[in-house]
Amino acid sequence: MPAYHSALNEEPDIRQVGNVGIYPIKTRLRGPAPVAASTEQGDIIDETLDLFRANSLFRNFEIKGPGDRLLIILILFISDCLAKLGSARTPPTQIEATKTLNTLAVDNFPIPGDANFLLNAHYAPPAGRADADHLRQYLVQVRQELAARLVEKLYADGTGKPSKWWMSFQKRRFMNRSLGT
Repeated sequence: MPAYHSALNEEPDIRQVGNVGIYPIKTRLRGPAPVAASTEQGDIIDETLDLFRANSLFRNFEIKGPGDRLLIILILFISDCLAKLGSARTPPTQIEATKTLNTLAVDNFPIPGDANFLLNAHYAPPAGRADADHLRQYLVQVRQELAARLVEKLYADGTGKPSKWWMSFQKRRFMNRSLGT
């Protein structure tokens, strides 16, 4: 059974840094990410949240475009978020989870082209320092928005505790990898 790929792979005229697509997102955060024209249509973050659980079961993933490359980075980030929340002694409240994941989102992390980026064999490095800085700032903004939306999903049931169904994926490793953040 094949993994689920990004529907954004076929988007025309998407800017790429290295070979990672820079897609518009629905966000209230300031940053270099293009803002999505329509708030009704899904973005790469919605797609990542929708595909995370199914794709986290796969050990192999065939990359079909720039959307898939960003999808991989974001799925691995969700895995790290769930692992971080699951490592707490007691289940964190929604406010504690928001703080923890926002800190994780802005912490220093490797990007394609960095020596300690685990998937360099599948990613082209940014063309120069300006492109690398742009990619890092874009990924920080996307990670912050993803963390905020993940917390909304985790605490959607109103119990004040993270969803057991989502937290059951905290030990799963997509492609047997972790970003190690």
